[in-house]
Amino acid sequence: MQRMEIQAPAKINLFLDILGKRPDGYHNIKSIVLPISVYDRIVLENHPDGIETVAARDIQLPGIPWTMTLCRPEDNLTTRAARLLKEVTGHPGGVRIVLEKSIPIGAGLGGGSSDAAAVLKGLNTLWETSLSQDRLISLGIRLGCDIPALIHGGSLCMEGVGEQLTPIRRHTQNPLWLLLVYPGLAVSTTDIYARYKTGLTSTPPADKFHQVVSGLEQGVPAQVAAGLYNALQATVCRKYPLLELIKNKLESAGALAVQLTGSGSTLYTLVQDADQGHALGRRLRKSIGCPAWTCVAQAI
Repeated sequence: MQRMEIQAPAKINLFLDILGKRPDGYHNIKSIVLPISVYDRIVLENHPDGIETVAARDIQLPGIPWTMTLCRPEDNLTTRAARLLKEVTGHPGGVRIVLEKSIPIGAGLGGGSSDAAAVLKGLNTLWETSLSQDRLISLGIRLGCDIPALIHGGSLCMEGVGEQLTPIRRHTQNPLWLLLVYPGLAVSTTDIYARYKTGLTSTPPADKFHQVVSGLEQGVPAQVAAGLYNALQATVCRKYPLLELIKNKLESAGALAVQLTGSGSTLYTLVQDADQGHALGRRLRKSIGCPAWTCVAQAI
């Protein structure tokens, strides 16, 4: 096999609590992570030597009147993931990674992490290196805290710095639909965690985590919505007041519950079905007076 095409799904955090800062500077977290039906497309092409990531096209999102660009190829998580796998396995060849982005950058949707996870899994097959999923996860945590969950896949509780994963058996007969809203703000996760102050953010009621888990297991979206929580939301909205405005507009338009995913800047709300999501997105775009990418997605 010389070539492989793969998809990398976005993720959302239905619950995110920050449990404290560790001596190594990272933060212990407790989070419920869910992959959703928004994908980057990746093509892996074997190459005699060298590893590079190239953009298939400029990143242009509907509703956002400017073009986004990838970081330098050598800094891209996909390049770093491929280099790490080559280093660990001793694989003699290289790879050309063609990345077609549909997941917004700096949006809290885990696009870069999912791309890296997909490259690790894809190259493990393409290069026939036969590493176990646990071994791939141990490599993923060296690149980013969301990567282990995205290598594992499915609905998960993620703890520690992302290395402790507990699967959640989501009831899949009742689809979970979401409206995503991204206003074109690329938020730095490192900056938000540096600004976050433990104790200055409200502590989630003890039952919120269990509400989300139970709602996922039983297939009750209203119960999931009742438990949504993100400890970083107040910090992010203080720096970017536009997000608070969008949140208020969504709630005024009838959104059940509005939450930030990760460190932002994407907000999401649960909706009954795709039609309701599209209608809510249209009402929002007419009312906020600023560019915004809206997308209706489904939990996968």
